[in-house]
Amino acid sequence: MAQKMSLNLKQTQSLMMTPQLQQAIKLLTLTHLEMTNVISKEMVENPMLEEIGGESSKAEIERDRKETQERNSDDFKGPDVIDNSRDNFDWDKYVENYNTTSSTPYTKESYSKDDAPNYENMVSRGANLQEHLEWQLRMENLAEEEWEFAKLIIHSLNDEGYLVENFEDLLAETKLEREEALDILETIQFLDPVGCATRDLKECLLTQAAALEEPVPLVELMLRNHLDDLMNKDYQAIAKSLNVELAKVKDLEVIIHSFHPKPGRLINPTDTQYVVPDIYIKNIGGEPQVMLNDEGVPRLKISKLYQNLLKQSNDDSTNEYVQEKLRNAMWLIKSIENRQRTIEKVAIAILKYQPEFFKKGPAYLKPMILKDIANEIGMHESTVSRVTTNKFVHTPLGTFELKYFFNAGIGGKNGGIDTTSESLKLKIKELVANEDPRKPLSDQKISDILSKEDIVVARRTVAKYREMLNILPSSKRKKAS
Repeated sequence: MAQKMSLNLKQTQSLMMTPQLQQAIKLLTLTHLEMTNVISKEMVENPMLEEIGGESSKAEIERDRKETQERNSDDFKGPDVIDNSRDNFDWDKYVENYNTTSSTPYTKESYSKDDAPNYENMVSRGANLQEHLEWQLRMENLAEEEWEFAKLIIHSLNDEGYLVENFEDLLAETKLEREEALDILETIQFLDPVGCATRDLKECLLTQAAALEEPVPLVELMLRNHLDDLMNKDYQAIAKSLNVELAKVKDLEVIIHSFHPKPGRLINPTDTQYVVPDIYIKNIGGEPQVMLNDEGVPRLKISKLYQNLLKQSNDDSTNEYVQEKLRNAMWLIKSIENRQRTIEKVAIAILKYQPEFFKKGPAYLKPMILKDIANEIGMHESTVSRVTTNKFVHTPLGTFELKYFFNAGIGGKNGGIDTTSESLKLKIKELVANEDPRKPLSDQKISDILSKEDIVVARRTVAKYREMLNILPSSKRKKAS
């Protein structure tokens, strides 16, 4: 009996923490500007948050850094004293444990503002949902027929991410077997944002439930059999059917509320997006080094005034208010730490995989897919996708979106060596620039030249990349003698 109670307590704690972890994931998707705006808003709304002023001594900053490391925030599990029951929550212990909690700088050396890019002309158009999904699919090494069917699905999605075309009609347009087509559909459904290419709300939510890092079978069961009851808030019927307590049903509902019913809306491009780099890569002693951009990110701590109020007040309504604000403040601080450290890990891993690029330029960009970096840092591919989308790195070579560095290999089949799409574009551009204008190179001739460099690409592949470069075909490039 005691063992069963212990198991239930552990499960309850896990369920309760999920919304905060979801908050951390959402913060991870924000651009640098969006994140600083969120922090500014939270500081206005939450009196528990204070910014550490510039008068802080180096000793105080170093002390805060060490205390943050000792809390092992990489685990991102939050304080162990949290319990689902308010009566069992030791808030005094919580305050003592985090008496000096603050967000801290994440790099040993800050970048010089002299090295910062000129932001005035740094604008970018955000990718739409279809472009965002296609970019991820290019890492999957699909066969040509599979890729065409995948694009057919992606371009049959509405703005909310749902598949509006009948799947059977799409299936009739491909030579793929039904099982192969369903595998492609499932692959797209689990791309970021999870839940796109589903056909209704139930399938959308079930897909997001299946994507949880720690699956909760009762959530899937509730979605399959009691979605209508849930929408009607008939918790008693759900509890009776699942043979669980009413409180458990409400815990499960919290998890479901963290899902997005319209995942396509999470990718919302704007006509003009101002770019502020999250990462700087600077050559130090001849070697590129990663430095996070902490400009505009205030160092936060918990207000001692409100800590004392929490300890001294006997008013239940006051305590409840302060407790809620304290919890939100702590998770915002930990979410900022998690976001910054995750971006830093990804940047360091990219630098490790692409050292030649940062030393010699785009021609030396190597094939690299989301799975490579995900395995390197021990995170899911969808997390890497979130981190690299709308996050920018400023380097001596220019400013790049982090997703720029991900390219599936081209030309490696049939005994050739892999190259990236960016490298292939540069090679085609160089060959055309150096051709005899009276005898311009045909697409087939460019393919033959590349094959001599062990880059085996078909003529139609050359034609596709030539068109992407806005280079006319050879017949229209030819100049009279």
